[in-house]
Amino acid sequence: MSQNTFDIVYELRQRQHEFSPVEARIAAAILADVDAAAQYGVSELAERAEVSAAAISRFAKALGCEHVRELRARLASASAVGKRFLEQQNAPPVSALYAQICDDIQESLRHNIANLKEDVVQGLAEALCKARMIHIFGLGGCSTVFAQELQSRLVRFGRPVSACSDALMMKIIGATLGPDDLVLVLSVSGITPEIVSAADIARTYGARIGAITQAGTALAERSDWLLPIQIEETDFVFKPSASRYAMMLAIDVLATTTALSDANANHEHLRRIKLALDRHRGGDSRLPLGD
Repeated sequence: MSQNTFDIVYELRQRQHEFSPVEARIAAAILADVDAAAQYGVSELAERAEVSAAAISRFAKALGCEHVRELRARLASASAVGKRFLEQQNAPPVSALYAQICDDIQESLRHNIANLKEDVVQGLAEALCKARMIHIFGLGGCSTVFAQELQSRLVRFGRPVSACSDALMMKIIGATLGPDDLVLVLSVSGITPEIVSAADIARTYGARIGAITQAGTALAERSDWLLPIQIEETDFVFKPSASRYAMMLAIDVLATTTALSDANANHEHLRRIKLALDRHRGGDSRLPLGD
């Protein structure tokens, strides 16, 4: 099995019923603290599991490792996800959970609104109004959904825009662009290889890059305009990521600024859309556009 795909924690948990009593003690000692176990020497792990050093070596080989050093390397790789994904968590009462979700969203919005610089937002909005074609790249998780959302927002203002969430198509699109085109790239992490390489291709041919992502990342460094988002994940892994709201905030600010750059023309666009939708579906004057 490839080192890149071997999941040592999964192996230890799934094979517990197959282990001998000695092996079970070693597995339990490791799973009690994977991060610490990756740092243990043979003698320390043996002491904690109450087995011999030779038993540790045999256990490593039973798991497919050539030696204990490889076992430790795999444990170190597994522990990199962080303790919040390794240790079981107790869920708070439902009423407290609802309040926690709401508080985390509000906290994320408060922190992220302070990071949006008016001159950068205005500059990107002006570039969107002048671009020959706007392509929005978003891959995985909320970035895919929000690429579609941002496309929906900009098309209402008569902008030539297309959203793409296919890694290969992003590269194809990037290779066809020029200095009059603009690419908006959405990525919470800012390090997804497919997104970064697509931005590189677009830049090679002169396209300008606007990014909604973390500051200091590979994608941020490639952007002409950066709307930074700050990620503040909690230890409670079951709750949806609050970073989604940071990205939505940036999109709302950018789309509204773009709309106001030519308020009269865009007001007329919105009136036409409302008229067309009302004639199609009915409904009152307060229904949102497009839903």
